[in-house]
This record gives sequence, C-alpha cells and structure tokens, in this order.
Amino acid sequence: MMRLGDIITVNPESIRNGYPFDEIEYIDISSVGTGTLQGTQRLQIGAAPSRAKRIVRNGDTLLATVRPNLRSFWFARNPQENTIASTGFAVLRAGKDIDVRFLYFTVTNQPFTDYLTANAKGSAYPAVDTDTIERAEIFLPPFPTQRKIAAILSAYDDLIENNLRRIKILEEMAQNLYREWFVKFRFPGHQHARFTDSPLGRIPEGWKVSTLGAVSNVIPGYAFKSKDWADAGIPVIKIKNIRPGNLIDTEQVDHVPDGILSSTHKKYWLSNGDILIAMTGATAGKVGKLRSKRPMLLNQRVAKIEPKKHFSEFVWCTVSSPGAEERFYALADGAAQPNMSGGQIENCELLVPSAALVQQFNKFMSPFVNDVDNMILRNQTLRRTRDLLLPRLISGEVDVSEMDIAVPVENEV
Repeated sequence: MMRLGDIITVNPESIRNGYPFDEIEYIDISSVGTGTLQGTQRLQIGAAPSRAKRIVRNGDTLLATVRPNLRSFWFARNPQENTIASTGFAVLRAGKDIDVRFLYFTVTNQPFTDYLTANAKGSAYPAVDTDTIERAEIFLPPFPTQRKIAAILSAYDDLIENNLRRIKILEEMAQNLYREWFVKFRFPGHQHARFTDSPLGRIPEGWKVSTLGAVSNVIPGYAFKSKDWADAGIPVIKIKNIRPGNLIDTEQVDHVPDGILSSTHKKYWLSNGDILIAMTGATAGKVGKLRSKRPMLLNQRVAKIEPKKHFSEFVWCTVSSPGAEERFYALADGAAQPNMSGGQIENCELLVPSAALVQQFNKFMSPFVNDVDNMILRNQTLRRTRDLLLPRLISGEVDVSEMDIAVPVENEV
C-alpha cells in the first residue's frame, strides 16, 4: 500500500500575478457530473469569480471536495491551456510513479468515495481537505501493470464518451428542429400560414397562448419519512439525482423497502422516459429525462411532468430548451430557499401549436428519441460492467500483469 500524497501533487498550480491569459475556460462545480464535463464558461480574467483559481493540465483529475458522496469528478484530456477549475475541486496531478489514468480510476473507485465521505467534515456541506486526500492509502502495482489496468478501463470510458458525443449531436438536431418549427415558425407549410395577434406577438392561426398545464400534468413526489429509508429495496429519485446536462443519476440512489407504497400511490412510480424537474433550492428548474428500466419511486422536492397524448416530444423539447431552466427558476418563491409548487410549474406560459403540427413533430422526432434512449441505456450497461471490473482491477484481485494487453503510447491520455 502507498500513501497517495507521496506519489501525486494536490492543487499543484494556482492563478498568480502575471498569469499569461486575459481569458479563461472556467470549470464550475455545477458543470461536472460523474466522469462528465458539460462544458466550460469563457470568462475575462477580471470578471471571473474569486473561486476560479486551480490551473488544469492534461492528465489531471478533478475531484469535487464538497459532498464527495455525489461523485463529481472528471479526467482532463487535452484541456485548453487557459483551463481553470473552481476551488471546489481538488486537482490531482500524477507523479512519475503512477499512471495518470490509473490515478483517475483509483480515486473514482467507490471504496475511495466511501473513504472521502467517511472523512468529510461539516453537516450542511460536508467536505474533505487536501490532507484527507493525501493520507489515503492505495494499492500501487508496478507501472506496466498500472498501464494495463488503465487501458482495460479506458476502453469502456472511450465507448461511453463516443456515445455521449453522438447523443449530444442528436439532441442538438432535435432542439434545432424544435426552434425552427415553434420559435422561428418555419414549420412545414409555413409559407401559406396566416398569422394573428396575441399577447406574445404575431402567431400562426390555430396556435394559442396557454400554459404548460394545458399539455401536461405536473405530479410532485412523495414525502417519505426519515424512518422509511433503507439500505436496499426500491430506488428513489431525489433532487440530488438531477444532474447537469438533463441527466438523471440512477446509480447513486437512496432506497425504501419493497411494499412501502400501496397500489393507490401509482402516480409516484417512475417509468423509463419520464420527465422530472427539481422544485427547490439552487437546482430549482433543472430538468432531466429518466433512462432506466428499473422500477423507481419519486421523492418530494422533485416533480414528474407528464405530457398529455401526442405532446411528449414537444413538452420535452420545451422544458429542456435553452433558457427554460431560468424561466422555471423565476417562478420560485423564497430568497434563501427558492421553492416551486406543481401549480406554478403548470401555470408557466406556453405557446401551444396546433394538434396536427404537434403530431407531425412527434413523428419526426421519434427516430432521434429512440437512438438517444438506446445509447443512454447502452452507456448504463457499459458503466455497470466497468464499475464491476474497476474495484477488482484496482485492488489487485484480478492480476493482469502477465496478460498481453495493448496500452497507449507513452504520455498519451
């Protein structure tokens, strides 16, 4: 076993006077999920928040230090030279005795997360410090073996990343189609459409200014009691599971016992494809689509947006479109703890097209939706397989030292 701090450097570089760039690519805590980065913010150095301090280099691992149980981390593969991370991350840089990818897989292994969670300090915002990370003990096989382990696990990550790129392209295509038809009014046959006045300006005849409630029902989750929670049973989606990028985390979930809700509570059960929205706190207004075939339940502070017949894809594109989160957040009451009710969400103003056009849109969207759903479910399978292998490889339980495994060329990440 090896003390982690003896073979890596934590937070090796920070912005100082004389930093050579006027602009930075900023990584905030909210933009990082479990192994994913939703994007960076391009900011002028003078306008950057005070927490924009940590310099990120190729091969670094970013590990969120606040609420480590949420498993927010990312591996930096060829970041731009001016990439800067929030001080809410620990930036881990490998020394000469540990492979950069082996380091990443070691510190993102569930037992390492459990170690951080057990040693976090603070009740409202439990966090770990640099010393906690540095004194962690890890298994360190010979360097060639590290590289073989990293190559095996990286193959899964590369497949997942490729699927994520394809998903992003498909979702952008879907949003572009939505904008063309329902924002720019360039729908099929628009050349012959007549327009009429409305509170939102000129709109096509047959369309109407209405509300989200006219095309969907909003169903808040169930208020489970503290005594209801269990170590195993039925997974429950909480507000913490709504992650950046319109994703629902279905792995890091809490549970309640089987049979806790009767058949009269059907509305709290979730199905693959359900649209969920966070109702309180800093995440109020964030939406995600559930991709899981496992039976799950919905907790309070999260609501299900259930589209009415023929409106499923229209509603999803509406609530996930750019600016929708901000519009929902503006509905929230309360300064310290913003809160939205189901009624407020349903009363959100919406321009509703004709039923015939919505059905046509659904028909166009169906291939996009099926492809995205299939790739997301495929990624879940890849992650589960990788996560089963990861602890066995990282701990040395599975010995790969004598296996003939292709590894990347030196310094390639």
